[in-house]
Amino acid sequence: MITLAMTFISTDEASAYNWTRTLQEGSSGSDVRELQIRVAGWAADSPTQTYIAVDGQFGPATRAAVMRFQRAYGLTADGIVGPATQAKLNDLEGPNGTKHFNYSEFYSKDGSVFNGGRVSSTTVRENVRRMMYKLEAVRVKIGNRPIIINSGFRSISHNNSIPGSSSNSQHTYGIAADIRASGVSLTTLRNAARSSGFSGVYNGSSYTHVDSRIEYPYGAQYWYWN
Repeated sequence: MITLAMTFISTDEASAYNWTRTLQEGSSGSDVRELQIRVAGWAADSPTQTYIAVDGQFGPATRAAVMRFQRAYGLTADGIVGPATQAKLNDLEGPNGTKHFNYSEFYSKDGSVFNGGRVSSTTVRENVRRMMYKLEAVRVKIGNRPIIINSGFRSISHNNSIPGSSSNSQHTYGIAADIRASGVSLTTLRNAARSSGFSGVYNGSSYTHVDSRIEYPYGAQYWYWN
């Protein structure tokens, strides 16, 4: 039996991240880790099996992702995270998520919010936050078209009610979403996701599934592109 507890999620969390220094290759620390979360969707220019490690170490891959981010947003693409880049990174924050995504879009469809999964609701929430920044990049790559979340986090109970769902679905950890975008083909959406650091990507009949399975120790650390 799964006991569902109510979790209050504050909507007053949009204060800008406090960047206290310029970041560049060779930097390390918690601010570099936050940077990596925010540029993780810029892992590549085209579909390729790569992702940005969120390890707090500013190496060549992080620098390349920063440069792609800077080019996409009309900034000087020098790989240095100074005031202008930091301001744009903060511009992607939202009152309850990111600029174009809200936590509520990812709530389990059975009303359990972020509870009842295979990890704590706090962990689910952070996993969803990281996913939203990747989806911000996908959104840009498909021409700034709005992305619709068909399914985000699923409680174990909700997941088990869906025919054909894996018992260890990445949805139950908050690292997966089924998405679509009006006027954008699933092939285009899939390819954009494949350049955005997602390691599980495939098309369903009316959606593209994306997840970050390789980055988490949740029993599915392999690339699954189909």
